[in-house]
Amino acid sequence: MRNAAPLRSTPVLLSLAFVATVLFGMSPDRVVAQRGASGPPEHAAVEPVNHLPNPYETVRNWGTLPDGRTWGSVSAIQVDIDGVHIWAGDRCGANSCAGSDVDPIVKLDGNGNVVRSFGAGLIIWPHGMDVDRAGNVWIADARSANARELEASPGAAGKGHTVTKFSPEGEVLMVLGTPGETGDPPTHFTEPNDVLVAPDGSIFVAETHGAQYMDEAGPNAKSRISKFTPDGTFIMSFGSWGYRDGEFRSPHSLAMDSQGRLFVADRGNRRIQIFDQQGNHLDTWYQFSRISGLFIDANDVLYAIDSESDENYNPGGWRKGLRVGSARTGEVWYFVPEHVSARASGMGGVGAMGEGVTADAAGNVYAGEVGPVQGLTKFIPRLTRR
Repeated sequence: MRNAAPLRSTPVLLSLAFVATVLFGMSPDRVVAQRGASGPPEHAAVEPVNHLPNPYETVRNWGTLPDGRTWGSVSAIQVDIDGVHIWAGDRCGANSCAGSDVDPIVKLDGNGNVVRSFGAGLIIWPHGMDVDRAGNVWIADARSANARELEASPGAAGKGHTVTKFSPEGEVLMVLGTPGETGDPPTHFTEPNDVLVAPDGSIFVAETHGAQYMDEAGPNAKSRISKFTPDGTFIMSFGSWGYRDGEFRSPHSLAMDSQGRLFVADRGNRRIQIFDQQGNHLDTWYQFSRISGLFIDANDVLYAIDSESDENYNPGGWRKGLRVGSARTGEVWYFVPEHVSARASGMGGVGAMGEGVTADAAGNVYAGEVGPVQGLTKFIPRLTRR
């Protein structure tokens, strides 16, 4: 932990720390903050970006599922190659597809009607998504079924920890990783968060989800990005768990700008990191907050959605919300505040906001909601620069 010192100043403090350690299982230097609340020291020097104009009209509960089905959690969302249709990965009306027989992957038209669905029985926890230039749909399935789910649904075994390439019609074209098993590339993934297919067909996969809640490295920290050729041949991995530039604590979402730079939402470290496609670190930005989802459109407009901020996981007064700005300059233009909700999204704080984000060719923004507010939200631009 780089930005907090152990409590050593007085016997009283040591005694309090010891009591907290015994009662709550904490080490003495982490008695105040929750697990995983540490972060890079550079973060403390950045003023929260909370009070910019909001030129969007918010439309909640956008999109209707077939057969009267209700939405579950949605973090995987991506615009189609036509710039109009929206793909979403619904967690089967709940927060997991274990034991479900519904199609988690749905394609919606501009009016929010589902025009295609697929993937039943193939995915446990759709977390990240990309659509390549041929219209193929890539899904990062970030975990396998837990013990409770397996007891209720034994058929859920042997799934998860994979990246699957589907045709636009739902045919399985490729599977990266070994279903149901964690491990290391080239044959395995551990909690893959997101997948991105570059213009040349190269495939980037970001791992691991649980690393954002770790304050020190361990066997499951991983936090890496792996690159594959278009046919799935492993090229390399880069990054590791940590707080320095080029290190990650859960690379949670990926995007690429018009220059071919890879943008990484390093959620545990409350920042964006930028790399070239060989894994060389180029820049680090803190001004877009603790980002869950990241999208860059054809005009290099950057959409960064924050579903997590609170005083533990993003201290200093940062609010949940959607921040929109420039991938070219790093300037933040707009801030859409969190939804009012009785219970907060993420681990605490105030209000709720989506976890996945994309935008169509007209500049409409779509958020996939996870937590107390579920389904999809549409943000319609009314006074933006577009």
